[in-house]
Parts: sequence; C-alpha cells; structure tokens
Amino acid sequence: MVSELVVAEFATEETAIAGLLVINARSVTDDRGTVRELYRGSVYSSEVSDVTQGWRQINLTRTRRGAVRGLHGEAMAKLVTVACGSAFGVYVDTRPKSSTSGNVVTVDLIPGKQVFVPRGVCNGFQATSEHDTEYLYFFDAEWRPTMAGVAVTPLDRALGVTWPIPIDPSDRDQISEKDAAAPTLSATLRRQVL
Repeated sequence: MVSELVVAEFATEETAIAGLLVINARSVTDDRGTVRELYRGSVYSSEVSDVTQGWRQINLTRTRRGAVRGLHGEAMAKLVTVACGSAFGVYVDTRPKSSTSGNVVTVDLIPGKQVFVPRGVCNGFQATSEHDTEYLYFFDAEWRPTMAGVAVTPLDRALGVTWPIPIDPSDRDQISEKDAAAPTLSATLRRQVL
C-alpha cells in the first residue's frame, strides 16, 4: 500500500529585523519519514539576495538541553536551522546604519524551520529539546579568528528575551565565560557609533 505524500512548500516570512528571514524549507513526507531541502540555490537565491556566491563553511554543533551559544554577529551571512531536536533562536540587529538597529527577534526552531541571518546581525540559541540539539550553520565566508564582528551577552535584560530555561550566569556548562562577559546591546551599539 502506497501512502499519500505530504509536501510542504518553501516559504519565507519577513521579521522585525531588516533582511532577517524565517524560512520554512520544502519537505516531502511519507511513511518512511521526511526529506527536507536544506538549501537549493535556484530557490533560495531568488528570496535571499545577500548570498550569491554560495556557502563557504558549514558547521554542526551538538548542544545539551538548556545550554546557550551566542549572541555573535560576524562579518558573514548565515543560514541556521536545527538538524535534530529544537532550539530557541535569538537574533539581535547590531548594524549601526540599519533601519532596525537594536531590534530583537526570537524564533522557535525545529527541523524544517530556518533563519537567514544577515551580516552583522547577532545569532544565538538555547537548546530546548530533552535530548541534545544539533544546530546547523551555513556561512557565506570561512570563519577566522581575526574576522570583524560583535557580540552581545545573552544575559542582557534590556533585550527583553525570556529564555525558555533560566540561565545561571555562573554555570559554565550552560553559558561560556566569553558569552556571559560579552557587552550589553547598548554598549555594543555605542562602540560602533564612535
């Protein structure tokens, strides 16, 4: 017996941050499971004009429940999603000349839901699934230690973010010392204006 195919078409949604898009990837599901298109150049390039040269680096992190990574905004565009599990994504516009500078967007990420993060927009997440979360990053440039970028502490109350799992600033299994000690959003924006 052949089951009916369930097809979810590619769709994008604009957000309160200029250029930050929430993407529902195309998927096909049948009795065997689901096939998701993580990226198809001909489709994505028509919606995400910032990426024309292709992806230069792809990373996959495995993160335990409650742990936080970020908030980091490097000089490269990113396409992020979860391959397995779920995450609470947080995105902060730190671009000084952006019409949405200072805006914060949160997205509940599950497999099939992606976020396109423009250059200079901070990206971070908290793993929320019971088992480890695998978070996938596509980068349009290769990361290097001297790359320009900014960071904002996820602990900044002025962001107005309610993390699904409370963050203990002293728990290094939950947040790195570097991320906890990063500047606040207002300090980051002030530095870029000077």
